[in-house]
Amino acid sequence: MDKKIENLITKFLVKEANLEELRQLELWISNPKNESLFLEYIKTNAFINFSVNKYDEKTAKAAIVRRIRQEKSVFYNGSKVSNLVKYAAAVLVIGMLTVTYVFRGNIFDTTERQDAIVTTTTIEVGTDGALLTLEDGSVVTLEKGESFQTQNANSNGQQIEYKPSEQATTKVAYNYLTIPRGKQFFVKLSDGTRIWLNSESQLKYPVQFVEGEKREVELIYGEAFFDVSPSTEHKGAKFTVINKAQEVEVLGTEFNIKAYKDEDHVYTTLVEGKVEVNASAVKQILKPNEQSNVNKLNNSILVEVVDAKAEIAWKDGIFSFKGKPLKAIMKVLSRWYDIDVVFENKDLETIKFKGNLFKDQPIDEILSIMKSSTINNYEIKDKTLIIK
Repeated sequence: MDKKIENLITKFLVKEANLEELRQLELWISNPKNESLFLEYIKTNAFINFSVNKYDEKTAKAAIVRRIRQEKSVFYNGSKVSNLVKYAAAVLVIGMLTVTYVFRGNIFDTTERQDAIVTTTTIEVGTDGALLTLEDGSVVTLEKGESFQTQNANSNGQQIEYKPSEQATTKVAYNYLTIPRGKQFFVKLSDGTRIWLNSESQLKYPVQFVEGEKREVELIYGEAFFDVSPSTEHKGAKFTVINKAQEVEVLGTEFNIKAYKDEDHVYTTLVEGKVEVNASAVKQILKPNEQSNVNKLNNSILVEVVDAKAEIAWKDGIFSFKGKPLKAIMKVLSRWYDIDVVFENKDLETIKFKGNLFKDQPIDEILSIMKSSTINNYEIKDKTLIIK
């Protein structure tokens, strides 16, 4: 193999390839003569377990090319930054190739499976969208391709940005963003704080903050990643995120809160800086890569070290699962694909999973991967997934 190409693949695997290098790699892979070379190199050098019995080179190659080509963007300090450069190389091989999915160390067997039963109902991949409740109580649907504007905010249907007021604010008016199942959304608050909202979430926040006073938002339910504008830029005004189970005072910048209504635990994960979690009069300061776990049933709080990047990968289009049981994984997928999940075989609920999935993958593609490894069969009836 040409040393230049080998270097490109290596940079791709270790997350150091830039956009131009990824385009060069895509062009090289598009030549059928190079396909087998590329896949053989991946097999030899990706440092993952393989079982070639179920290895589908055509599917794997197509998935790789699709991920390289994807150039979704996120809003970042008023400009756009390609997720391709930051994240595609980070998880593509480990997370996409069928052979990288491992269930309790049992790599794919060759047992014949029955064909899945699928109705004509189409399960759509999730997308950007939200319901915006304005201060007067009116509700606006924000969706891709539709723009919306108020005196204080602009939205292109995929995100909404609030402008800082030119005049001092003395009375606080609140907006709500409600993210339905099958949706996600991004909001930039008037103070410059950036918030990514996951499916089935709701956030309450001021249209404008009162200068010099505590900046407070409420994650009523769901999951959100916060990149907070520092207090030094707001006359020392602290930033706080509240919900029923806890209050988080921001002493740093980047953190994630997961507080779904149908779950008994609230998780706060610190990525950068420092936060103080206050739950039932117990205060706990977190350091980067630490996660607090507040039990809503007994008000206890535990702290453990986690992989923060994996915990927040959802905001960049990736579901990262490390030792998660299948039941928990299906709860995540049910929110994104807006489906209900029923386990006909209860033994499968506790089977552990390690790997990455991409949020732009069709649900049948994900289920096919899982069907080739551990689940015997599945059926999609209307919008209900039955795992057998």
